[in-house]
Amino acid sequence: MKQYIIDAFTDKVFSGNPAAICILDEWLSDENMLLIARENNLSETAFAVKGEGNHYKLRWFTPGGEIDLCGHATLACAFVIMNYYERSVKTVIFDTLSGKLTVNRKNGDLYELDFPAYDLKKVEITDEIVELIGKKPIEAYLGRDLMCVFDDEEFILSADLDSEKIKNLMDYYCILLLNIVIIL
Repeated sequence: MKQYIIDAFTDKVFSGNPAAICILDEWLSDENMLLIARENNLSETAFAVKGEGNHYKLRWFTPGGEIDLCGHATLACAFVIMNYYERSVKTVIFDTLSGKLTVNRKNGDLYELDFPAYDLKKVEITDEIVELIGKKPIEAYLGRDLMCVFDDEEFILSADLDSEKIKNLMDYYCILLLNIVIIL
């Protein structure tokens, strides 16, 4: 197994968003992939196995376990494949827990990820949401996740959420968004 540490979203080493990329001949056990992710101690470690043509199977692990979607590690994995394994390939299709994700190499070092979109439905802001977050949001939407909109950047930057409590009590995660309106 070869492993790469790739800094996504940058052209400078030790900046951007790092991910470990492991290209495998065949899957390791879930336990071993988790142990590797813990040893790496990065937000995500991606594991890829070659499929047919330009298809790869892709899984992501955090030090806490497997997750179903990770954009920066997907881009980093495509970078590794297109630069070290299949240099002539301009498109890589990943089969993941979130479905097929396609990465296209544009000009030079520009990569484009076709990321899944989720429909959002406006939901009532309950007392439970306010208690878990610590402040009443302006609006709340539910799609794959609960998305809460705030107009207070300081609150967003200092929010100390208990993700396990949120996960256990509400059965979905909370993503904070800063509502910024620009009038020209």
